[in-house]
Formats: sequence, structure tokens, C-alpha cells
Amino acid sequence: MSELTGYLAPSGFLADLQRELGGTVVEVYGDLILAAKPAGPVAWVANIWHAPERIAIASIGDAAKKLRAIQRNWALYPYAHHRRAALIVEKLPKVSARPLVFGTPAPAAPLGSWTLLAPDLMLASPACSSQFPNGEVHFVEDRTAPNRAYLKLWEALTLIGAHPQPGERCLDLGASPGGWTWVLQKLGARVISADKAALDPAIAGLPGVTYRRESAFALEPQSFGRIDWLVADIACYPQRLLTLVRKWLAAGTVRRFICTIKFQGPTDLDVMAEFAAIPGSRLVHLHHNKHELTWINLGANA
Repeated sequence: MSELTGYLAPSGFLADLQRELGGTVVEVYGDLILAAKPAGPVAWVANIWHAPERIAIASIGDAAKKLRAIQRNWALYPYAHHRRAALIVEKLPKVSARPLVFGTPAPAAPLGSWTLLAPDLMLASPACSSQFPNGEVHFVEDRTAPNRAYLKLWEALTLIGAHPQPGERCLDLGASPGGWTWVLQKLGARVISADKAALDPAIAGLPGVTYRRESAFALEPQSFGRIDWLVADIACYPQRLLTLVRKWLAAGTVRRFICTIKFQGPTDLDVMAEFAAIPGSRLVHLHHNKHELTWINLGANA
């Protein structure tokens, strides 16, 4: 089993992950794919299981003992034999499932993943890509935000372990009604928010926020000077977003990008590849994304 890698699909996106992995897929257990592919850049994945192993078990206690012998912290992926799996969980050290307060670093302790393939057989990986159970990031929510889109930016910033600093200049494209601007302003950044649609008046009136009622696609980078963070959660076709991103990259004035790629129909693997090919890029499916990916580039013009 060590030659295979496990890829856990986000709920509802198994087919997209299967398309991305192509002919390397060997076995499928619910949303968990075992593939003959080294763990590398894969976008439609919630959590990657490195070198998963099949472990024979004689009893519930034996299963817990064998997992504890490998490491302390484990998260169950509930595929089958749910009652038996729950009894094993009860015998393992508790892993905190409390929502994260935004601004708190992601957990640093290793978190393994396991599941029951049969009553007497586990599949387990002590090393996974996500510090969160099954890649699901939950926050203590703030109901004062203008919409729930803010959770995507919270999650992206938490995963990269960095965020805008007080006084940094941020440009929020397609900002209405203002969820991402709200996040940036609360971090102390100076925010230029651009959208043809109106910004929530409570957001537009916040200190440090400048609202420009203009299309994100009509803006010229040369008129803005240096931008520390460009963020965009625009409802547009992916190819149009790619053209917009390339314009700002060519200007050389933006240090860091976080943009949502929103698929208007079937997932476009070709445009995904074009985003991924931009040096320094990372494509991820956030827990708070829908039929979307998030493109992150932290070194465009550092």
C-alpha cells in the first residue's frame, strides 16, 4: 500500500477529483481515492493521505491500540461500519473539534486519518496534508459580516499562515457586498474596494476603506501603485478571471493574490492548468468553496 496515495474529495466533488487524477485511480472508498500517483499538486482534494497502510485488527481495542502505537492524534473518515468505527474513536485520545477563532494559527500537531474498510481491516495514514479532520475548517462565525463569503478568505489566510498587516494596501475586486473588504479592514489594512454593484453602506463607511463603483475589469494597474494583496471573489467565467490576473501580474505591482475561480458549468481542467502554471501558484478547494477553487500566489512580485 505504501506506493499509493490517498486523496479525500470534498463532499460533492468526487467526480472532479477522479477527472484530475485520471488513470492513476486504483480504488475508491466513498469519497476516498487511492491512486498510483505521488502526492503532488492536486486541487480537488480536501485531504491527502500519504503512504496509507492496511492494518488488520482483531477487535475494537486492538484497533485503538495499533493506532495509538503509531501516534497520538487521529481523525476518522467515516466510510463504513459506522458503529464499530465510533467505538474505536471512543478509545482514542480526543481530538478537539471546536471551531477555530480566526487569527488563531492552524493546529501544529500531526493529525492522522483512518477508516474501516471491513470489520477486521483499517486503512490508516499518520501523515496527512491537512491539520484539520478530513480537511474541514470550521470557524467561530461573526454574524456582523455582510455575507458568508468572508469565511473563504478567513480559511485561505489561515491555511497559508499569513495575512495583511496593519497599514498594508489591499485591492478587493468584485467586492460587493463587502465580506472580503470587511475581513481586510478588521485586520487593519487599507482597502480599495471595486465593484459596479453597491458596497454595503456599513462596510463602505469603515475607516480605511475606499469604494470605487467601477468594474474590476476596467481598472488599470498603473493607476494604483504598489498593492500588497489583491483579492477577488468575482462571479465571472474562469477564463475572464485568468485574463484579469495576467494583466495585474504583467504590471508587476501586486505582491500577493487570493482569487476565487468560479466554474459556471463543467469544471474547466484547461483553465485550471493555466492558473497552476503561473510560477508560485497554488490551487486549492477550500472547505467553504462551492463549485470553486481558490488560486493563491504569494510571491508574484515579492
